[in-house]
Amino acid sequence: MNFELKNIKGTFDYLPDEQVIRNKITDTLKEIFELYGYLPIETPILCSYDLLASKYAGGSEILKEVYTLKDQGDRDLGLRYDLTVPFSKVLGMMKEPILPFKRYEIGKVFRDGPVKLGRSREFYQCDVDVCGIESVTAEAELFAMAVSAYKKLGIDIEIYYNNRKLLSGIMEFCGIEKTKEAILIIDKLEKISKQEIYFELGKLEIDSSIVDKLYTYFSFSLEELKSQDINNALFIKGIEEIEELNKYLTGMNIETNCVFKPFLARGLEIYTGTVWEVFDKKRRINSSLGGGGRYDDIITKFIGNGNDYPAVGMSFGLEPIYAVLKEENDFKEKLYDLYIFAFDLNPKVLQVAQKLRESKIKVIVEMNTAKLKKGMNFANRNNIPFVLLIGEEEIKNNKYSFKNMETGMQELLSLEDIIERFKK
Repeated sequence: MNFELKNIKGTFDYLPDEQVIRNKITDTLKEIFELYGYLPIETPILCSYDLLASKYAGGSEILKEVYTLKDQGDRDLGLRYDLTVPFSKVLGMMKEPILPFKRYEIGKVFRDGPVKLGRSREFYQCDVDVCGIESVTAEAELFAMAVSAYKKLGIDIEIYYNNRKLLSGIMEFCGIEKTKEAILIIDKLEKISKQEIYFELGKLEIDSSIVDKLYTYFSFSLEELKSQDINNALFIKGIEEIEELNKYLTGMNIETNCVFKPFLARGLEIYTGTVWEVFDKKRRINSSLGGGGRYDDIITKFIGNGNDYPAVGMSFGLEPIYAVLKEENDFKEKLYDLYIFAFDLNPKVLQVAQKLRESKIKVIVEMNTAKLKKGMNFANRNNIPFVLLIGEEEIKNNKYSFKNMETGMQELLSLEDIIERFKK
């Protein structure tokens, strides 16, 4: 063998004790998504590069992280970097989409970007999007969904939120012309130093006095911003949308989980209104656990039939959620419920196992010739709570030695009694 067995940087293998946690996360999210009326779809990983590079998609910044390739027909392709663009494509290909269209999708996406805790190059996104609702009630529902989902996962969250109209209005008032480029820099405000922010904005020929002014506005509360003499249309509309959203958040009693941040940008150019990011209140990792925003133009322009297709969506980050939960003892999932050790493996043993599985009991049968001590060691290493010992007498009497591995207690039980034990 002339190559080293290793993973590409930013990609990982997950063994069973890890993957069961990840499956638990996605199962929990699916349950919550469907509770809120979102239905599943699936889209291809392979996309036309033109689709990914479309001016209606993520913008030039994200293209730096797109994995590109060619097929045998010399066509330019790319691996999807998110699930929003494929969702927009799905709606664009529908002749007459029935709106509102609410969907969720859980699938792998790929980004050739920096690797850090909670951020990989190959990772799952768990997205929910709705097209056809103009009102910020859609955002409010997504905020409520996020609080419910993370709570069920055992994570207390805070949602930082803002409005791109408000942010653009502030920049316009300050005299910044290259708004899109400046927003990409402002998006890094809590990730890089203040000195670096001044330097980066300086490269756009934005004077330091203007940056000083921006920092002042970014420190204001919503009420303080409202009292400022900023009267451009973008700012006013942004304030209106945030105030309307706040009414719904208060009405649903989730306002304590939501924090207004006037500098929050989310770098992608597609966003037109509310934007937000989700963080673990305990800050076990610094990366966001998810985020979303309103993007009213992308589907409208993809379809291009003269009608408006307002849309808003959110991504739940499986990787950062997993990074938070993998150390939590109370979140660990059992690999097996029961281990069957038979002194003589025969069809009756597999019949017993099958009956137990029909009752949703996770069973593993020892199929190799092994000594009892080795079998008990296997059960202990895998944290299997119960062992079923089956010998000639057990088969003859239809009663089996049922051992509790935590207490060491062992008793003879019928198959029906064992099934009842697991129902309790």
